Amino acid sequence: MMRNNVPERLPDPAVLVLVGASGAGKTTWAAQRYRAAEVVSSDDLRGVVGSGRHDLDATDDAFALLDLIVAGRLRRGLTTVVDTLGLEPDRRRGYLARARQHGLPTVAVLFDTPADVCRRRNAERDRPVPAPALARQLRSAAEMPEVLADEGWDRVVVVTDASARVDTPAPTAEPALPEDGFGVVLQVSRFPWGEDPAAWLRDVALAADACGLAGIALMDHLVQIPQVGTAWEPIPEPWVTLGMLAGLDTRLRLGTLVTPVTFRPPGITAKAAATLDTLSGGRAFVGVGAGWWEREHLGFGLRFPPARERLDALEAGIETMRALWAPGTKAYDGARVSLPETTSYPRPVHDIPVVVGGGGERRTLRIAARLGDACNVPSDPATLDRKVAVLRRHCEEVGRDPDEVAVTVLDLPLVGRDREDAWERVERVRGRTAAATYAKRHHAGTPAEHRERYARLADAGVRTVFAALPDLAGPEDVERLGAVL
Repeated sequence: MMRNNVPERLPDPAVLVLVGASGAGKTTWAAQRYRAAEVVSSDDLRGVVGSGRHDLDATDDAFALLDLIVAGRLRRGLTTVVDTLGLEPDRRRGYLARARQHGLPTVAVLFDTPADVCRRRNAERDRPVPAPALARQLRSAAEMPEVLADEGWDRVVVVTDASARVDTPAPTAEPALPEDGFGVVLQVSRFPWGEDPAAWLRDVALAADACGLAGIALMDHLVQIPQVGTAWEPIPEPWVTLGMLAGLDTRLRLGTLVTPVTFRPPGITAKAAATLDTLSGGRAFVGVGAGWWEREHLGFGLRFPPARERLDALEAGIETMRALWAPGTKAYDGARVSLPETTSYPRPVHDIPVVVGGGGERRTLRIAARLGDACNVPSDPATLDRKVAVLRRHCEEVGRDPDEVAVTVLDLPLVGRDREDAWERVERVRGRTAAATYAKRHHAGTPAEHRERYARLADAGVRTVFAALPDLAGPEDVERLGAVL
């Protein structure tokens, strides 16, 4: 049982049942933390089906409507705050059962507000609760700690000192992101650039730099992928586009996430990356993968080999690039590649990092362990932990220090200015996906919530988050991502 006026972050989505006497501060507490649509209030529903919020004759109808609303929200997996007295055991158990039926966490929020405060607030109301009724409520609320502990709630939160602090919650401590060895790179996967593509790209890049983002990565596809948009939306050739961005006065690292080895001979990619590194003063990186989408290959007259052959090409491609970036012009004879000479100028200004994209545990992560400077895997914690463990095992097997291979993640965050804004954005971009599913997939939330999540990723060993905003429309959206920093 947590005893705190502003508890640690509560599960979301979840079912929260507020428990306390009249005047305990339940409605104010809920309004400060949740959207109006998420709070289902018996008083408000009395005003809907009766003459006003305190029309006790409308109580039965109000609770019937409340139960209908709660049931509908739980079916959709949405956070629901039940704002009633919460003192009736049968009602509480009913909410518990419904929440478990739909797999939602349950939280009882008990308001331990001093009796004299409740009485004073009640007396100040236009329609105060009769004194005997309030006395019964206070006696019942005093028994709640033991009762709630036995009912099986996933979490019981006790809100204390309500008279002093419930109206002005104390600020929560926000975790700081590491200052060294961790960065957020904007991964641009959609390009709604309108009539002036160059201006749009420039403005997005300058906003990213001004916000303190570490770089920009461009998705490398020939046709817009269905996970992002429609096939007729623009998706530029990345190396040409990165050349334009290199001409801007920024500190941004520039590269792809990721370039399929099936699109270009690896020597050509090596040449493009070395040129970009020279033009940008040593800010280039290369994300590279085996490729996965057959449609774009066939549509552009490119062969789409079987998976094993593509992975062989990935190994050979990384080896080729490193040979062409190395000093000198001598011949190269390696494990998979033989070159009669390595004459390739300009040489890179610095050692270009190679990020291996793809989470195949048997082969791709082994390639990253042997040849990569980093690997890129999904950001959800369970998958991340498993992939990192596999990567470390591969590093040990090939005789490489695991710390030499940085862990990076691709993240698809939906960032709102506040909780209300985040959910409005969910509604705008979710399409036919259920709102709760979309919000969970994209971690819809405030900058503080994303900062907390990124701090956890950093603690798990992640060095770079490649953040692809699903609602990126222009520089103002980049600024929302920048607020996470």
